[in-house]
Amino acid sequence: MDLSKLSSILQTEPKFRFRQAYQALYQDIISDWSQASVLPLSLRERLNQDCPLDIKAEILQDSGSAYSEKALITFSDGISVETVLMRNRDGRHTVCLSSQAGCPLGCAFCATGESGFSRNLSAEEIVQQFIFWARRLKMESQEEKIDNVVFMGMGEPFLNYEQFIKAVKILHDPEKFNLGSRRMSVSTAGIVEGIKKLGSEKLQINLAISLHAPFDSLRQQLMPVAQKYPLASIFKATDEYIRKTGRRVMFEYIMIRNVNDGEDDAEALIVLMKKPLYLLNLIPYNPTGKFQASSPSRIEAFREKLEAAGVAVTQRHSQGRGIAAACGQLAGKSKNK
Repeated sequence: MDLSKLSSILQTEPKFRFRQAYQALYQDIISDWSQASVLPLSLRERLNQDCPLDIKAEILQDSGSAYSEKALITFSDGISVETVLMRNRDGRHTVCLSSQAGCPLGCAFCATGESGFSRNLSAEEIVQQFIFWARRLKMESQEEKIDNVVFMGMGEPFLNYEQFIKAVKILHDPEKFNLGSRRMSVSTAGIVEGIKKLGSEKLQINLAISLHAPFDSLRQQLMPVAQKYPLASIFKATDEYIRKTGRRVMFEYIMIRNVNDGEDDAEALIVLMKKPLYLLNLIPYNPTGKFQASSPSRIEAFREKLEAAGVAVTQRHSQGRGIAAACGQLAGKSKNK
């Protein structure tokens, strides 16, 4: 899919052609310009020649799942990323988008960083993942649509902030996808500069911060980026974000057996998390290598201890584990080597 020449081609057309082309592309979710019958035939032929809409992708589904699908999207330079569609039991659809090919952070529990970092994605490449799933849902039914977007795929969105926020604005644009900003969420490993920038945006996008440890020493072992961004700096930026936006912030906490699920960890979390508009989200660890998941009973006891102390806490149900599409499992390994 290549829209780099779209504006220049339409520049010689009447101004209303822009609106017609955008509606066909972003609202009618066409996959070929020939489907845009409102445009003149000659223009459709030129657009197909110079701005093709095909997306090179394959569905990666190794166990079959009624509720989730994973796809590998390959761009023109051969770089690939993984993206996930989650079908909620209530009929809503959520897509998980990647912002980088690979990841430079190298978190110990995450498969994405194991294959290294290739490059940042452009806003158009990020949106292309959304379009792929929108087309797939449209093939099933004209009524099916994407309800929510999470920027929680491959990469750290705030290390590609300019293109990430541009993608958000494309999805939010009423003349394009018209997706409400409250239906979008972004997860960061704690890039303080990105938290501050997001707090200044005129968008009500949801913020999630990967915490995973209540102590700097342990967090640095799990997440090397913590050496640059200690917990104190992250909480300071978070509190400023909440002061500016008045919005709740979610802290994600992967439960790893005998690593971060002890009584001392729970006690430390109570001190850190017992604040207004803080929400702690416990996530069962999805195996990617050297760690083991905390037992369900341990997670339940951990959650109950936090709740009893007045911490706002929830527990995530993992939909994508069966297709290696759950938290920390996206790898893009099929093509990027």
